[in-house]
Amino acid sequence: MTVLPDDGLSLAAEFPDATHEQWQRLVEGVLRKSGGEVAGAAAEDALSTTLEDGLRTRPLYTARDSAPDPGLPGFSPFVRGSRPEGSLANGWDVRQRHAALGDGSAHAVLADLENGGTSLWLVLGEGGIPVAELDRALDGVYLDLAPVVLDAGRDTGAAAEALLRLYARREVAPEAVRGNLGGDPLGHEARTGTALDFAPFAALAARCADSYSGLRALTVDALPYHEAGGSAAQELGASLATGVAYLRELTEAGLGVEQAAGQLEFRYAATADQFLTIAKLRAARRLWARVAEVCGAPDAGAQVQHVVTSPVMMSRRDPWVNMLRTTVATLAAGVGGADSVTVLPFDHALGLPDAFARRIARNTSSILIEESHLARVIDPAGGSWYVERLTDELAEAAWTFFRSVERDGGQAAVLRSGRLRTDLATTWAERSKRLAKRREPITGVSEFPLLSEKPVERAPAPEPPSGGLPRVRRDEAYEELRARSDAHLAATGARPRIFLATLGSPAEYTARASFAANLFQAGGIETVTEGRFEDSGASEAVLCSSDTVYADRAAETARSLRAAGARHVTLAGRPAGHAGIDSYVHAGCDAVTVLSATLDRMGVS
Repeated sequence: MTVLPDDGLSLAAEFPDATHEQWQRLVEGVLRKSGGEVAGAAAEDALSTTLEDGLRTRPLYTARDSAPDPGLPGFSPFVRGSRPEGSLANGWDVRQRHAALGDGSAHAVLADLENGGTSLWLVLGEGGIPVAELDRALDGVYLDLAPVVLDAGRDTGAAAEALLRLYARREVAPEAVRGNLGGDPLGHEARTGTALDFAPFAALAARCADSYSGLRALTVDALPYHEAGGSAAQELGASLATGVAYLRELTEAGLGVEQAAGQLEFRYAATADQFLTIAKLRAARRLWARVAEVCGAPDAGAQVQHVVTSPVMMSRRDPWVNMLRTTVATLAAGVGGADSVTVLPFDHALGLPDAFARRIARNTSSILIEESHLARVIDPAGGSWYVERLTDELAEAAWTFFRSVERDGGQAAVLRSGRLRTDLATTWAERSKRLAKRREPITGVSEFPLLSEKPVERAPAPEPPSGGLPRVRRDEAYEELRARSDAHLAATGARPRIFLATLGSPAEYTARASFAANLFQAGGIETVTEGRFEDSGASEAVLCSSDTVYADRAAETARSLRAAGARHVTLAGRPAGHAGIDSYVHAGCDAVTVLSATLDRMGVS
């Protein structure tokens, strides 16, 4: 610790230290003004947020929110980073993904490397580039400078052999080879439901350990569990169980624990929940360090992390917002200490990305590294009471999940029994409720949709392997609703419409009219606010105003709307038993159910 000289500038010296209890009393006063009657810890709980995995974020963290000592960067338990220098030298590895080859594909690979990318992630075989096309994909690439990571599933053996032959043919020295052959039999089983023999992967690992000091053979990919709807703790726990399974297989095949651990790279998802992502990466390193310690090789516990911006969070409508999501996720990955980061292009959910999308993806990392100087600070989140506490609580939840997997026979066993599928589905079902109620908003989809925006068209991407765990998206329920609206537009020339009947002054109706417009547009239903109901082309109406105005005018207005031809009248507000009102919409209502029922009544199939 550096002790600063006494320069006579003590800005807070004349003020008494504030206590936690004083802050709680101030919170009580604010809540009391809003109608809440809570005191002490209950007041603080009222401002807390419940997360998945039983975690809660509180409104205030202080020194009393202790967490285990995170150690020093580059030293066990590696919470603060796997390397003492962090990413200070050149920033994190900017790893761009390629899953298809076209006429300009080689140019796309080179464009990535020439404009900020530092390594390549190639999807080969089923759902990707044919293994026979690997040479063409790497045409012009300096293989002694650019690490290559493969992702070939059941074709890993053939892809690995093709890459190693290519290294030999281009006379790349074995000690200059960098990257990962991408073997992940349990990840492949999670994706496809098909088990693979581990023996060929163990042979690859032994070959890398003997001849290629900078080349790893195995990837522990946690994306299948994230993409199936798993929570952060489930993603970590499943990856930990997979890593342990690989250690067992590799040591049984004759590798030492240190050698076996050195053959693994872990892949995690980064989401727009920046603090949870930061805590997840820090917790992952702590957990793997514990595994290495138990295995008797604490010095081998420095986890190598490849982080990918989450496919689950990518929206198909208003895809431009994905640029913002991936920027936040990339920032979180960098702050969390990721070794390599892949930024998925903003049009990833629509098909094959174009050159502009790839450029934006590359530049996201470049700006954070070169202009924001994010990599110049080692563990910038370290010392934050909130982050340290969240890291600890998430690590505990993930360790509990990991132990439950081990008790049930390990990762392969829970995949084959269906237990893991059930666990992930349960988590996703709960999250889907929050999405449906817009408790977890999706900008451009469930909030602030733009019905007039022209869809972004992309060439279809290769179909990824399937047959195992599902792939979910946050926008899927709303996408189904919007697809119904699109079909109606194509068939009739107009979208389904609903009339917003605003009552009183703008100050009285604006808030609820904006709420109703957002809600119904999220389902592809155009809202009409001008003119009379008879001229709107709508078959339903929504009353929008204050509770006071409703008490005087709701019943009368509903009768008038019915006389004008409205078949259904909704009120924007809490249910209050107004005469003539068929349904109510309000903050926290199940928007997906409301919108689906509305489209049903309108005859939109």
